[in-house]
Amino acid sequence: MAEPGGSVRDPEAVSRFVEHFAAQLVEAGLPRMPARVFGALLASDTGVMTSVELGEQLKISPAAVSGAVRYLSQVHMVSREREPGSRRERYRVHGDQWYEALTNREAILKRWEGALREGVTSLGADTPAGRRLAETLAFFEFMEKEVEAMMERWRVYREERFGRE
Repeated sequence: MAEPGGSVRDPEAVSRFVEHFAAQLVEAGLPRMPARVFGALLASDTGVMTSVELGEQLKISPAAVSGAVRYLSQVHMVSREREPGSRRERYRVHGDQWYEALTNREAILKRWEGALREGVTSLGADTPAGRRLAETLAFFEFMEKEVEAMMERWRVYREERFGRE
């Protein structure tokens, strides 16, 4: 398997990596097909593949690729783009995909926090359930602050280690 730029790879070694990494993502809660597609994109030197390329490499149907990419797009792990001069889409994984996926979770955490606040009010802060919800709310508020600080440290570290993109 030749990658753009001339490097030659052992397709079996690439496949083993993709499947092993996908299995780790599945274990962490990602659906299987999106995990495989993400692994294939991550293992590509360009970080860009078409639906046909993904289907051929992973031996999956166009519908499976489409569903996986839809999921990965929704969680901000890949982006869709048009091939120049073509109607064909290609899918891209970015170097900052983990950062984007994590920071985009903030909106979800905000909604959970709002629902938990309502729950504390509805159930009563002095009830066992209300106290449990209040503790859960405090955990999410703590996490939100910690993630924000951690992401700032990551930006500095990434720039020092890899330079600006």
